[in-house]
Amino acid sequence: MSFNPFEKKEKLPPAYFRLFQQESENLVNKIIDHASVLMLYIYVDGTIALCNRLVEEMIGRKRESIVGDNWLNIIFSNNTLTMKQQVFKAVMEDCIKYRRPNHYNGAIKDVNAEERFISWSLTPIFSESKSVHGVLCVGNDMTALKEKEASVKKIDDTLKDILSSIKEYALYAVNLNGNITYYGMGSDMIFGWKKEEIIFKHMGIFHLEGDAKSKLPAILDAVNKSGQYETEIEMVRKDGQTFPVILTVSRFLGNDGAAIGYIFIAKDITERKKMEFQIFQAEKMAAVGQLSAGMAHEVNNPLFVISGRLEMLLEDAKLDGGLRKELEMIKSQSDRIRGLVDRLLKFSRYHKTKTTELLDLNSVIESVVPFLDYQKWSDSKVVMEKDLAKDLLPVDGNLNELQEVFINLFLNAYQAMPEGGTVSVKTRNIDSKSVEVRISDTGPGITEEDIKNMFMPFFTTKKEGTGLGLSISYNIIKNHNGSINIETRLNTGTSFIIKLPIAKEKKDAVV
Repeated sequence: MSFNPFEKKEKLPPAYFRLFQQESENLVNKIIDHASVLMLYIYVDGTIALCNRLVEEMIGRKRESIVGDNWLNIIFSNNTLTMKQQVFKAVMEDCIKYRRPNHYNGAIKDVNAEERFISWSLTPIFSESKSVHGVLCVGNDMTALKEKEASVKKIDDTLKDILSSIKEYALYAVNLNGNITYYGMGSDMIFGWKKEEIIFKHMGIFHLEGDAKSKLPAILDAVNKSGQYETEIEMVRKDGQTFPVILTVSRFLGNDGAAIGYIFIAKDITERKKMEFQIFQAEKMAAVGQLSAGMAHEVNNPLFVISGRLEMLLEDAKLDGGLRKELEMIKSQSDRIRGLVDRLLKFSRYHKTKTTELLDLNSVIESVVPFLDYQKWSDSKVVMEKDLAKDLLPVDGNLNELQEVFINLFLNAYQAMPEGGTVSVKTRNIDSKSVEVRISDTGPGITEEDIKNMFMPFFTTKKEGTGLGLSISYNIIKNHNGSINIETRLNTGTSFIIKLPIAKEKKDAVV
C-alpha cells in the first residue's frame, strides 16, 4: 500500500508519520546543504551548531572542524577584530538581545585569502520557553555584483571626466514647456551661466530675441516630425556675446516611450568659423593678388611714358604759365596713380619676408605712437589706453612691415570715432607659443556683411581712402606665419586680434 502525504486522512498512522517526518528532515538537510547561500546556525554563546557545504568551500575547512568552533574564528579567522568585524559582532549581539532580525554587509576572506563581499541576514530562533536558542545566519555572496557596480562606477566616472573635459560642446535638456531641467557637460563653460543660475529658466535665454520667437518653434516642430534636427545658429552667452554653434536637438522620451522634453547639444564652432574665414580670405587674396600684379604691370608701362613726356614738357622754359599749371596738375595726378600702382605691387607680393630680426612688439607699438601724434591724434577726442605685458616674448619679424600694420590698425580705429572714443592696445603671451596683440576701439562696430570684405583690396567704408591698408596688413601678418581676426559688436566697438609665433631664439629683442 502506497502512502500519499497530501491525501486527506482522518488520522495519520504512526508508522507513516515517522516515515514522513524522517523524509522531511532529510529533505530539509538536503535543501540547506545545496543552498546557493551561506548558512550557519549559531548558539547564543557563539558556538556554531550547523553549516552548509558552501561555508565549507568558502572557508576551506571541513564541517567537522567548523561545528563546535566560535563563529568569529570561522568567519574572520584572526584574534584581533577590525572595526568592521566589531560592527558585525555588535549586530549579532543586537539580534540576540532585542530578539529581532538584523542585517549586516561586509567582507570576509575566502580559502584563497581573497575578499568576498557577503550580505548577511540574521534571524533569532526561539526555544519552546520563548528564549533565544540561537541565530540563523544566511549570507548572499555579492562580490560579483559589487565588482560589476565598481566597474560601472569607474566607467561612469571616466565618462564624466571625459565629458567634463570637452569644451566645445554644451548639453542641456528642457521639458515640454521649454524650461531647462538639465544643464551639464560643458554648458557652464560655453554659456557662462552656473547651474543654479539657469536651471528651470526658459531655453529662450540662450537665443537672440528674434530667434527665440521664430526659429526655436520651427526647430522644435521639425524635431517632433523627424525625431532629430540639426542646424547652424547664433546663440547668446551670459555676457551678451553671440557665437556660432551647430545645434542638434532630439526628443527626450520617458520610460513609456512618450516625449517628455528635448535634448540639446550645442557645438561651439567659433574657431572653425575663424579658420574658414582665414581660408576664404587667403583664397580671395591670392586671386586678387595675381590680378593686381597683372594690372599694376599693364598700367605701369603707359604711365611711365606719360610721366616721361610730362617731365620733358615741364623742362621747357618757354612754356606758357597757364599751360604749365595745367601740366603740373596732370603730373600730380600721374604721381598719385604711380603711388597707387606701387601699393598694388606691394599688395601682390606674397614672398616670405627675408629681412627679419628679433622684435619686442611692445617696442614696435611704442615706436609708431609719434607718427600717430603727427597725424594730429592728440588734437582729437580719441584716448589711447595701453596694457602691454612686461614679460612679452620676442617674435621674428620685419620692423618696417609690422610698424605699417600697427599704423594702419590705429588709424582705422581713430577714423572710426570722429566724435571721440577710446583705443586700447593689449599684448600678452599665449601658451608659450605665440604672442597676441589686441587693438580695440569704441566705435560703431562693423556689420556682418562688411566683415566678409574687410581685408579685400579697394574695399572701404570711408569717404576717402584706397581700401588697401587692411589687405596689405593681412598679407604682412600672413607672411609672418601669423593670423589677424576681427571681433565686433554694433554700437559697441571693434577689435583686431593679431597672433604671431614666438621666435625660436628667446633672447632679448632689439628694435
